[in-house]
Amino acid sequence: MDNRAIGIFDSGLGGLTAVKELRRLLPNEHIIYFGDTGRVPYGSRGRAIIQKYAMQDIAFLKQHDVKLILAACGTASSALTPQQTDCIGIPYSGVVLPSAQAACAATVSGRIGVIGTSATVRSGAYGRAIRSIRPDVHVFGNACPLFVPLVENGFIQPDNEITTKVAEQYLLPMRKEQIDVLILGCTHYPLIYSIIDRIFESKVTLIDPGREVARWAQGYLAQHGLLGEGDGRCEFYVSDSPEGFTETAALFMGENIKSDVTQVDIDAISELAL
Repeated sequence: MDNRAIGIFDSGLGGLTAVKELRRLLPNEHIIYFGDTGRVPYGSRGRAIIQKYAMQDIAFLKQHDVKLILAACGTASSALTPQQTDCIGIPYSGVVLPSAQAACAATVSGRIGVIGTSATVRSGAYGRAIRSIRPDVHVFGNACPLFVPLVENGFIQPDNEITTKVAEQYLLPMRKEQIDVLILGCTHYPLIYSIIDRIFESKVTLIDPGREVARWAQGYLAQHGLLGEGDGRCEFYVSDSPEGFTETAALFMGENIKSDVTQVDIDAISELAL
């Protein structure tokens, strides 16, 4: 048993979909969430900047003596190198490998699609992870940069015409590739699951990265005797003003946030991350 917290971070709010799954699977775990809302989005930035920001986020979580760190951010997960994550000194996982494993297990045709931010798709991280498991698989990627602002502005209704039009433009070319599995390579995207599913006529298995990394965490903690028996409380930290966080976070969590939200100066710990 280990009642230390699970640390989880994202460039903004999308990682709260992973928090939602962690609370469902591990209701007794203490969770500390950091959203780098002051520097969002990561997806349009260069790899070196994304790596710097992600390592600062990790350094912040390490200050809280967490037992496990999860990068609930497809962009950060795809940018960090094994050399960087090996130096963390705490068990770590991003969303890429758990999602790739789930996709490889689900595909029948061996044709897997990946959507994500521009930085995620450009990195090729999902393709490398998939081919390390199933070298025979064909991977098709497409960047969907407008999905994040649409989700964060509440355009998530199943019949929303604007998001549907955007999704059709992004996804219809991929549908022609006859994929049978699609990785939603950004933790924002599960909020428009129904729109994406409709475009593929419910014939494609959609992989939710937040759910997969939460399942990975459950298995890792159980295997290593690190499961907690606490009260399941959550702490929330952001790098910009907390105003509006609670309301927006409810979209991702599916419930109101009852905990206080604390603003932190992420630059103050930058030296610890470098």
